[in-house]
Amino acid sequence: MRLLFLGDVVGQGGCEFLMKRLPDYKRKNNIDVCIANGENSAQGNGVTPKSCDMVFSSGVDFITLGNHTFKRPEIMEYLDKNVPVIRPYNFPEGAPGRGVGIIDKGRFRVAVINMQGTAYSDPLGNPFWEIDKALKETDGCKTVIVDFHAEATAEKRAMGFYLDGRATAVLGTHTHVQTADEQILPKGTAYITDLGMCGPVQSVLGIEPELTIRKFKSNLPVRFENARGEYSIDGCLLEIDEKTGKAISIERVNIR
Repeated sequence: MRLLFLGDVVGQGGCEFLMKRLPDYKRKNNIDVCIANGENSAQGNGVTPKSCDMVFSSGVDFITLGNHTFKRPEIMEYLDKNVPVIRPYNFPEGAPGRGVGIIDKGRFRVAVINMQGTAYSDPLGNPFWEIDKALKETDGCKTVIVDFHAEATAEKRAMGFYLDGRATAVLGTHTHVQTADEQILPKGTAYITDLGMCGPVQSVLGIEPELTIRKFKSNLPVRFENARGEYSIDGCLLEIDEKTGKAISIERVNIR
């Protein structure tokens, strides 16, 4: 099985670039499953039903989210529908949506877990306790993919080793900057600290640089706008043994 997981999709421009370039990439590389983090896919930030539809239209099978999940109120009712979109598992009980989903392709099934880190982030449920609960909800799937949406490198690395041998892959999202530490951990789990983003290259995490600089210089509120120009699709391509759910290889992807 060839599984492509894409980093945070940023704004309408990121969605449109996916729609333009992803279908051809999938055909040429025989992609069986494609997952993307869509928590910033709405223009500005957050996620909406419209931005999810754009991501799905590009050929993505499943969407994970993160700390901006509920920035846009219109997403709440959508997440309670039977859609292939999940939010972090460790959100408070009663939050709309769910944190574990199953992709059923007939000849194989893939469980996807979305978890959010708490170091330098929101005070959610402890992800190391919550991930053990989430693993029990994977419905016996041999292939288990974890999107760990977290800020701190140490927290992500620790989660990778914590799940080594128990998950097919632990893939970091959130920082929008692709890291160069993709590897197969000692017990067989594929890992990378951050997948990067699907968004504008000449930007600060997808935002116009001048606006971000103004924010840092003034410490005053600034209305952010998504940058324009050259776009990139960042992520990782996994080769997985369908019978065992073990990762065979992990390779960084950059489409410009």
